[in-house]
Parts: sequence; C-alpha cells; structure tokens
Amino acid sequence: MSKLVLVTRKSPLALAQTEMVAAHLRATLGVETELLKIVTTGDKQTEWSLEKRGGKGLFTSELEAALTRGEADVAVHSTKDLPGEMPAGLAMAGYMPRADTRDVLVLRAGVTTPATIATGSPRRRLQLQRMYPAVQFTEIRGNVDTRLRKIGEQHVADGSILAAAGLARLGFTSWPGVEFRPFTFDQMVPAVGQGAIGIQCRAADAAKFAAVFDAPTARDVTLERAFQNALGGGCHTAFAAHVAGDVLYLFHENTGGRSFPLTAADFAAPAATAARVLRQLGLLS
Repeated sequence: MSKLVLVTRKSPLALAQTEMVAAHLRATLGVETELLKIVTTGDKQTEWSLEKRGGKGLFTSELEAALTRGEADVAVHSTKDLPGEMPAGLAMAGYMPRADTRDVLVLRAGVTTPATIATGSPRRRLQLQRMYPAVQFTEIRGNVDTRLRKIGEQHVADGSILAAAGLARLGFTSWPGVEFRPFTFDQMVPAVGQGAIGIQCRAADAAKFAAVFDAPTARDVTLERAFQNALGGGCHTAFAAHVAGDVLYLFHENTGGRSFPLTAADFAAPAATAARVLRQLGLLS
C-alpha cells in the first residue's frame, strides 16, 4: 500500500472528517492519500424528508459502491449514517477516536421555551417532546452553517438539534444569535455511532487496518450497532443506543429512555447482549 484512495461525501463536515482520517493513515501507514469526492443521493435531494424516504443509505450507498468497484480503498462515514447491515464484501476497517457524542439544542437567543424546533429525526422529536410537551416540529436540511443561519438569522424555527462532534470538527464554538445547550444522556440518548468517524473497506483488506484505528471506540460502537442490527432500525424508527463508559443508554418509542450497567462479558458478546436487553424490554420476541 503506497497510496490509499479515500471516498467521501462533499459536505464540509464530511471533508473535514476525511482529512482527519487521511492524516492518520499517512502518519500510521506511511502512505500517500487521495480523496474521491462524491455527491450522494441524500446530498442531492435536499427537499426530501429523510424520515419518509428512509434516510439510511442515502448518504452511504454511493460511497460503498465506489469501494465495491475498486475505485477507492476506504470510505469515510459519519457512523450514525451507516445502515445496520453491511453490503456483501465490505467490512468496517475501524473508527477514529470518538468525539463528544452529545446532541446540542441550538436555540435562538432570547428563547426560553421553544415553540418550534427543526428536526427530521423521530429519535430527537420523541425525546424533545418529553422536555417540551407543546413543541411543534418542522424540518430544515443543509450543511451545519446553513442550519445555524436559519435559526439565528432567518428565524425559520426557535431551535434545532445538532451533534456536538460535528460542531466541534467544523470549529463552531458559537454562532451569532443562537445559544448552544448540550443535552445530558438522560435527556437525549444519542444515535448509534454518534461522534464516531467510521472507516469502511473491502472485507479482503480488513486485516491490513486491524491495528490502525481506535479499539475503545470500536468496542463501544460495535455494541451499539448490535442493537441497531437486532431491531433493523432506520431513520423511521425512534430508537437510540449509546455506550458511555460502563453504562448503556437506550431509547425506544415503545419504552422511553432506559439505562443499564455493562460488564466485560456484555462487550465480548454484542449480539447476545443486544438480544437479551431487547427481550427484557419486550422489543424482541
């Protein structure tokens, strides 16, 4: 491996994350890197409702196809965009060290109780309704700066929800006319894989990357994705699983929010752990 081609979306956040991965691969493997930039279906269809269209795969399938065709060596994803099922012939090479996993309420300055919040995520909506029972929802799409502008300057809604990791990777510590209020995990359980940059490769190449990426992040995200796989969760399901140290936080539209202690044995058998906990909650037969 003298050169690696990394396929990525063209959004500013995707490019920032891919540059982080490229720098890491150059440092650890001594390779040259090249970026292959693709506009995905999810990026093109900015008017689509991700909930109604089934958002899983809209931001990843074209990248995976480039891997399968041999046009790229690795694909760089926001792990929370990845569907639970992996296409045949592909595998996870690993994950970068996980960033801040929290969701952040981006609230228009001066608003104490938001009347309207812009989010297309059922997971976020149901959890928000527990905090703000009277809130109404709308949807805005676009890059992070576009969304911040629509709240702070255009007043399209009183607030929106963004991932803390994305804000940090783009250098947004503040924005005119808005306040950033991070949620605790008890208030808002993050999406599966949130805050983790996932690197996908062809299954035949997975061994080459085995020692390159972050093992603690892989351990946590693998367990979270086991819950996603067991439920077949997509953008239409209000579901979340998040590992924070030795605690698992879960949210499901049928059970609300729960937390469970985790042991080393739970991490060692992710699929069995997911099945046991979901059966306990009555979510699996």
